Amino acid sequence: MILCVLINIIRKESNSIRMKNFAQLIKALDSSNKTNVKVDALTTYFKNASPEDKVWTIAILSHRRPPRPVNTTLLRIWANELANIPLWLFEESYHIVGDLAETIALIIPATKEHSDKSLTEYLQEIIALKKKSDAEKKEYLHENWLALNYYERFVFTKLITGSLRIGVSQKLMTRALSKAEEVDEDALAYKLMGNWDPNTITFQELILDEKSSDYLSKPYPFYLAYPIEGEVYNLGNPEDWSIEHKWDGIRSQTIIRENELYVWSRGEELVTDKYPEFQSFVGLIPNGTVIDAEILAFPEGEIGTFNDLQTRIGRKTISASLLEKVPVILKAYDILEWEGQDIRNLPYSERRLLLEQLYDSLKDKTSHFQLSERVLLHSWEDVTAERMRAREMKSEGLMLKRNNSPYLVGRKKGDWWKWKIEPLVIDAVLTYAMRGHGRRSNLFTDYTFALWQTNDNGERELVTFAKAYSGLTDAEFRRVDDFIKKNTLERFGPVRSVTPQLVFEIGFEGIALSKRHKSGVATRFPRILRWRHDKKIEEANSIEDLKNMIS
Repeated sequence: MILCVLINIIRKESNSIRMKNFAQLIKALDSSNKTNVKVDALTTYFKNASPEDKVWTIAILSHRRPPRPVNTTLLRIWANELANIPLWLFEESYHIVGDLAETIALIIPATKEHSDKSLTEYLQEIIALKKKSDAEKKEYLHENWLALNYYERFVFTKLITGSLRIGVSQKLMTRALSKAEEVDEDALAYKLMGNWDPNTITFQELILDEKSSDYLSKPYPFYLAYPIEGEVYNLGNPEDWSIEHKWDGIRSQTIIRENELYVWSRGEELVTDKYPEFQSFVGLIPNGTVIDAEILAFPEGEIGTFNDLQTRIGRKTISASLLEKVPVILKAYDILEWEGQDIRNLPYSERRLLLEQLYDSLKDKTSHFQLSERVLLHSWEDVTAERMRAREMKSEGLMLKRNNSPYLVGRKKGDWWKWKIEPLVIDAVLTYAMRGHGRRSNLFTDYTFALWQTNDNGERELVTFAKAYSGLTDAEFRRVDDFIKKNTLERFGPVRSVTPQLVFEIGFEGIALSKRHKSGVATRFPRILRWRHDKKIEEANSIEDLKNMIS
């Protein structure tokens, strides 16, 4: 029904696509879990939107959004003034709703008006807003909040905050764009990779034009593996598979073209300047080469933890001391381009042979390029045993790649599988809680957990060590929520401290010492495995137990 309304609106105003049409698109995408409905809504929109709005829609749905021009504190204050309600009531509403843009859209007086501005006009204004005074920002927001109906106001505020997240993958958007423009889907995926700016590029340049110079720095779309389903021996003959360890770093593509180096993360971020060690590859790796690899911390000549790598992530400048303390390596496992030719359609075994030949030519010339070794195993029993060695190898488990598989686009079942090790497990006590988001915004579902530690006075105390918000059923979340509301000790804004009484089994992928955490330990990907009704808090584990898990 929503899709039909959207299509009718767009058809009636095909020559005058406005912000309301983009808002209707977002509503249609957000209101359905059906892939075909989303693709049809996007396709219809792309067929009728202006070239400028198409570019911005592509940018928004692929996470290229303008910087936030107003901080959330000012947004709350100014929206509250316009709504003319007490600030405490706004804050309580915000905590219940769980989303700032939705709260603002709800509390500001309703209107049936529609804006005549296009999506592009709004985004250009939002970009210009960043340099204006607070008084000018407030006036602009008040004027536009009052000129938009509820859902337009919601989308507009999401654009302001930079947090417009909907259930549309870039692959799904690319499929719709391919249908609308009759351009090959894989070619589109390639065009949309890279460091393009929606504020300066045209739709013609981005999608329709073919220029070889545009591809100089562009990576290929990544091929992603599925978790193993069922028993591993269901994959057939183990001789048909290549086995290697799954490394816990940053997935990347390293590109050498025309004596220039480009390093891209899987999140489509150009991170060349973050890893100056890799500049040594220029002149060593032939031009026209693209390597699929993992960036790993390599302190003291050994694979480090992801926590080590985080000291390099997000730094604007990489100091000489940091380069010395936490050097990095490229752990290579595939080659996608060789001698300037796209070789993704070659079988994995052939691509791998080329990679191994490249490594042999480099191993005595640079220490920053290493090969992710294939493990020669002849039975699934041997594969299972190798998986048990993962933590010893400082990996997350195993990767299984069919020898004759091409390098595909996105996540495809059948040829690439990941078989991660079982999580580390510890029993912890619930101590703090916050409300969830989305459909759980009325429940306390975001939890902080603690473990026992003996203080300087020889007394046992609970020390927080991890946060988790997934792993329970809806019924269990409701029961825990009921307990929290009845056993709140203190309130700190949206956070409640809770009577320590409930014990949960927490699983996590990795663990490392950390000076940034009160517990002295950082865990990787913590989540709730089960509610331990059978345990009292005195039986929960200690910080010492946690540290003893560090290998």
